[in-house]
Amino acid sequence: MISHQDALIYTMVMVSAADNDITDAELSAMGRRVRYLPIFAGFDNEGVTSVARDCAKLLGEEDGMDRALDLIRDALPRKLRETAYVFACEIVLSDSEISQEELRILELLRHRLDLDRLVGSAIERAMAARYVRPGDF
Repeated sequence: MISHQDALIYTMVMVSAADNDITDAELSAMGRRVRYLPIFAGFDNEGVTSVARDCAKLLGEEDGMDRALDLIRDALPRKLRETAYVFACEIVLSDSEISQEELRILELLRHRLDLDRLVGSAIERAMAARYVRPGDF
């Protein structure tokens, strides 16, 4: 079992690693969330690297993605599942390049966390609106 904070980090690492390229923008976005958001109050910022490494190791194992998704689901109370999905969407959008692999991970995450389809769509739309860039309109 992992902590709810670890589960949120696992979520961010998983979507970031989906396309086999964790970008500087994604790493920076993860770091900002851990440093500044209230859900990570009391979390040792130095522990992020260790948690991310554990997640990456698990993802590299056979059935690692399924096991990671189960760990995330089991560690998150229902109220934090939407938070995890928001974080996942933000990480995917942080480098302005959305890959098919990242979209697939978002879909798997949404299903494994048992998020209502309309809630998931609302989160995705809100994140897209938040991360609009010049030239996108």
